[in-house]
Amino acid sequence: MSFDLIVIGTGPGGYVCAIRAAQLGMKVAVVEKNPTFGGTCLNVGCIPSKALLQASERFEEVAHLLPKMGINAGTPKLDLAAMMTFKSEGVDGNVKGIGFLFKKNKIETFAGTGRIAGPGKVEVKDASGKTQTLETKNIVIATGSDVAKLKGIEIDEKRIVSSTGALTLDKVPGRLLVVSAGVIGLELGSVWRRLGAQVTVVEFLDRIIPGMDGEIAKSFQRILEKQGFTFKLGMKVTGVDSAGKTLKVQIEPAAGGKAETVEADVVLVAIGRVPYTEGLGLKEAGVALDERGRVKTDNHFATSVKGIYAIGDVIAGPMLAHKAEDEGVAVAEILAGQAGHTNYDVIPSVIYTAPEVASVGKTEEELKQAGVAYNVGKFPFTANARAKVNQTTDGFVKILADAKTDRVLGAHIIGAEAGEMIHEAAVLMEFGGAAEDLARTCHAHPTRSEAVKEAALAVAKRAIHM
Repeated sequence: MSFDLIVIGTGPGGYVCAIRAAQLGMKVAVVEKNPTFGGTCLNVGCIPSKALLQASERFEEVAHLLPKMGINAGTPKLDLAAMMTFKSEGVDGNVKGIGFLFKKNKIETFAGTGRIAGPGKVEVKDASGKTQTLETKNIVIATGSDVAKLKGIEIDEKRIVSSTGALTLDKVPGRLLVVSAGVIGLELGSVWRRLGAQVTVVEFLDRIIPGMDGEIAKSFQRILEKQGFTFKLGMKVTGVDSAGKTLKVQIEPAAGGKAETVEADVVLVAIGRVPYTEGLGLKEAGVALDERGRVKTDNHFATSVKGIYAIGDVIAGPMLAHKAEDEGVAVAEILAGQAGHTNYDVIPSVIYTAPEVASVGKTEEELKQAGVAYNVGKFPFTANARAKVNQTTDGFVKILADAKTDRVLGAHIIGAEAGEMIHEAAVLMEFGGAAEDLARTCHAHPTRSEAVKEAALAVAKRAIHM
């Protein structure tokens, strides 16, 4: 059986790549080792976590926000099993949606583990051990990433969990200890804190959300502490004693010093993810990897072997579903003879806590390091009419613009629905727009998005409402 393109993996990058290639007239097949399509994101990542974030946020609102609005629903009761069903139904709907799109676009699907048997050959081993070899003109590796392990700590997905286990706990832990103050740990920590857990976060660095704008990170930490989070920064976890009824977690200063023991009912290891390249036959096929185990690619997603390409978490760059999708479209268009391209300077990132944190482009720290002169415009949600009347005033908008040209180089938002608001900055930046362009664009009133316009006005020190 021969194809124009075989995509290994059906996560966001893989399935989008396959669909775009089919739209462009290619005969396409996908290989998926898991029982369902969608990869980590749809099954045990972005989608189920957003369902639990949404549900837990509503749970907290009933208890604390609605009475202020004159709505007294009494003390909310948690039905965790029903909440997990809500999550699973959402996941199931999305997974079935991908299957429908594959059929619609006449994409052949093969269930089993894919292995590159050489240029133009993909070996698929199904659950029974039966193997078949498919022939193809091109191969795209879209195998994503796996949970990063912490040395010496065994994840059992019951008491010591990864993000996967944290999405399926059968009861709310009394005390949850999160290892790492990155995006995954803070999102899932937020879920369980809202439902009643005491959450302690241990972070090796002296700040939370590394890579995010420093000012945003400081503000975010203060907000989370106000919500009940406890942070132990500049600390590392050295071991977990699971012999007793409660877990005894050994932590010590990252720089060295006196160790201490923290008790917890559940430990969430959320130290990041690593590219998934195991069993793909990359070494045998001659596909080069970099020092971090990622597949090496050129500017057109080509590997060291002709006809083999790679996208998403398995290559360099941020491990974000939408980055993988963008790359999937780009490589499909390149294979069709078009000018596919991904603009890595305009890839938004969002932390789906309450409030949300969203960012696109450069941080202040990055601009300083690069020696770029810039102007800053900031506007707080405390001065935004919609935020004030809704009592969602935590956070602010920050816009960074080139000092000479006024071109927007970065935008950072912490606040309610920040993830929805960041996109006008992304569109502006995609077209090389200036802060002045944004400042002169009429925004509907009353909306939170007015804070984005005001921040753009503030770049030239002419914000109206502050």
